[in-house]
Amino acid sequence: MRILGNIVWWLFGGLEAAIGYFTGSLAMAVTIIGIPVAFQTFKIGLLCLWPFGAEVKDTDSLTGCIRIPLNILWIIFGGLWACLMHIIFGVLLFITIIGIPFAKQHFKMAGLSLAPFGKDVELNW
Repeated sequence: MRILGNIVWWLFGGLEAAIGYFTGSLAMAVTIIGIPVAFQTFKIGLLCLWPFGAEVKDTDSLTGCIRIPLNILWIIFGGLWACLMHIIFGVLLFITIIGIPFAKQHFKMAGLSLAPFGKDVELNW
């Protein structure tokens, strides 16, 4: 079921969204200061590429108190818009019965795109 869900997801916009996140990640990685942001957009792109069967978990790394200011900067410089986009698409998909599983994936991505620092994406093959 995961494979079928991911294939349908790719066909109806998931692949384009993942390419967009990966392109943004590459653009941020070109700059030295944007490398931490590039890692976070890559995580969101990975979740956008394989949403069915993936889980978002808190990371076990010792990032300390730096994740709070980084998440605040993330929200200010685009994270809020990405989160709102996923929420709007999730609500639109939730209206239809067949779109409910896809809406759940958008809500999962909305949570990650709001505050990605301190989170990790775990793919369950």
